[in-house]
Amino acid sequence: MSQDVVRPYGDTTDDGMVQLSFTLPLTHGPLAEGAALQLAQKMGLDRPMLVHAKPIGPDFSFFVVYGAVTHEVELRSVPVLEREYPLLSAKEADTAIREHLGRKLVVLGACIGTDAHTVGIDAILNIKGFAGEKGLEYYRAMKVLNLGAQVAVPDLVRRARAEGADAVLVSQAVTQRDAHITNVKELSAELRAEFTDEERPLLVVGGPRFDPSAAAELGADRVFGRNTTPGDVASYLVHALAVQPAAAAVLETVG
Repeated sequence: MSQDVVRPYGDTTDDGMVQLSFTLPLTHGPLAEGAALQLAQKMGLDRPMLVHAKPIGPDFSFFVVYGAVTHEVELRSVPVLEREYPLLSAKEADTAIREHLGRKLVVLGACIGTDAHTVGIDAILNIKGFAGEKGLEYYRAMKVLNLGAQVAVPDLVRRARAEGADAVLVSQAVTQRDAHITNVKELSAELRAEFTDEERPLLVVGGPRFDPSAAAELGADRVFGRNTTPGDVASYLVHALAVQPAAAAVLETVG
């Protein structure tokens, strides 16, 4: 097979073998197992094998199915969001902020709505950081305010106004019924209603279930997904709020 096209690898190269798991609202038994296999066939699996089945209480069953798909992926058709800015150390970021912004960069962070999972926002903001990198609180040229969990959208917008926030960072882990999408769209709308385009703080969103390419759809300026580190976020903020505006100002003056 061409290197421009890939298929799943299970036992041998290009055999198309995949494993998937799912739950059906059926009592475990022959009927539920037959329904699981039929579902796998309708999903495009060739000769699916039921490799694991387990009851989940009296009314549900969990399944793991193994089988081959005939599908393939053309790599040139896969959209990839490329990072358009360099990764900076904390010292480099602080220097760039001082040189281009001339004051501290104000960052507001929170989990909004009913989301109480602060692990993500804490990993990015708290000084202890994540993956061996210090959080944004470590940066001397940043003023960081972590508002914690279950912050109402109107309260966050009011605080952004009061603090003169340059950026609002939102972490969302709760995804039931697309709550993370609804919350971010609500926040984006309220920020745009409260601020002019020139003064509106940057909206940066993160969470394990977000698609980094969906920023425009959500009304956000940037979306970060899994395995994001404090350095990733800090470098983007410096690029978007300090370096890029300074470069634009120079071009405008020269023009």
